[in-house]
Amino acid sequence: MPRTRIQTLPLSLPRGLVALSLTAFTRALARRSDRQRLAQLDAHLLRDIGLDAQDARRECEKPFWQA
Repeated sequence: MPRTRIQTLPLSLPRGLVALSLTAFTRALARRSDRQRLAQLDAHLLRDIGLDAQDARRECEKPFWQA
């Protein structure tokens, strides 16, 4: 049986693009987590970090991809 050779086209992204995408995704997840924790703080703890309830609520309402 003759051997056939199948040639494939390389379908790779530039490494920089992959790294940037992963970094952006990781930052977005961290923002989401931080905002979830911020939403759980009471007024006393918010005052300790220099925020009031309205500022915290505004920050928590932002979508996770928005800085």
